Amino acid sequence: MSRRRRGVMSEQFKDELAKDLGFYNTVQQEGWGGIRAKDAGNMVKRAIQLAEQQLANQNPQR
Repeated sequence: MSRRRRGVMSEQFKDELAKDLGFYNTVQQEGWGGIRAKDAGNMVKRAIQLAEQQLANQNPQR
């Protein structure tokens, strides 16, 4: 029995990250399975950075 996990990132957000990191053409041509593991890792790192920035802006330190 296989279970499919629901993704945390929206498709739109993943597309924006791929464009920002320069491998969106690969995604368009080959799908998400065509990207390198390094690109996937960089995408996760960038998503974490953006989330941390957003949290910092919402909760400025006094």
